[in-house]
Amino acid sequence: MIGKVKTGKSFAGCIHYNLEREEATILHAEGIRTDSIQHIIRDFNMQRKMNPELGQAVGHIVLSWSVQDKEKLSPEAMADHAKEYLQKMKIADTQLLVVQHHDREHPHIHIVYNRVNNDAKTISDQYQRKRNAEVCKQLTLKYNYHMAQGKAQVNRARLTGADRIKYQLYDAIKETSAQAKTWIELANLLTRHGIELHYKYKGGTAEVQGISFSKDGLKLKGSEIDRSLSYGKLNQVLTNNLMSSQKQGSNIGNLTTLNKEPVKKTYLKPPQVTNYLKPKNTDKPLLESLLTITPNDYPNIMKEEKKKKRKHQGLSL
Repeated sequence: MIGKVKTGKSFAGCIHYNLEREEATILHAEGIRTDSIQHIIRDFNMQRKMNPELGQAVGHIVLSWSVQDKEKLSPEAMADHAKEYLQKMKIADTQLLVVQHHDREHPHIHIVYNRVNNDAKTISDQYQRKRNAEVCKQLTLKYNYHMAQGKAQVNRARLTGADRIKYQLYDAIKETSAQAKTWIELANLLTRHGIELHYKYKGGTAEVQGISFSKDGLKLKGSEIDRSLSYGKLNQVLTNNLMSSQKQGSNIGNLTTLNKEPVKKTYLKPPQVTNYLKPKNTDKPLLESLLTITPNDYPNIMKEEKKKKRKHQGLSL
């Protein structure tokens, strides 16, 4: 069982879409008349006028099950699941309509509800996508419905809106993280897919607490896209890639430690690293030395150069 959560402005458009087809069946309704499409639209709009400042008053949810669950799902069972789902989603005391469609091989229903509840208060849509995933998983396990094995089974061609972008992020991050050895490499590879990488820092420090990705105006945490794309798990993937590269003799310069948190709040800066190979008693020119050391070594190099200069001046005298 999976759910898709949407909000919109027009009850007329949503109701026409859901009911103006031969394969549509009303399974359940609350707070509205169901004798005609016009009455349904009028009833929804009458209640939304109690809170006219709420533009996105239309709640629209699609619940779908696997084809393998078809024999288990009667219209009554789907209506009951819709009620239980709404209760767990904290959508209550409002008008709603549950419609079954028969135009696809897999069982699915549409739930239309008014985000202006019976007391003229707004039903929040905050964190709905995250809660939706949790509730669908709970009900799937509770009723022993088929659970798809990972995102690889999802039909990308059928996805739209935020779901389409979410799976584009998933596919691109999975592909690029298999190639990258550092966070800077991963960020650069993702830009080719039109994806930007963002770090979340612990307040006032350079310690990374999490990571998110954005594409086409949608920004999601890595763990919201998939649990395997959290900061910690991605960092482990990059570390493993780097270690594998080391074993194969790849040239990684003077870097002797693995991936650490970035020190700047931008993915264009390299991750923080330590333990560079520091030159000892080098006779190289100052510029060449500075290119091979860390900023912490600058004071020592400058002292050495000043000593050489004073010694040279003494000999000249």
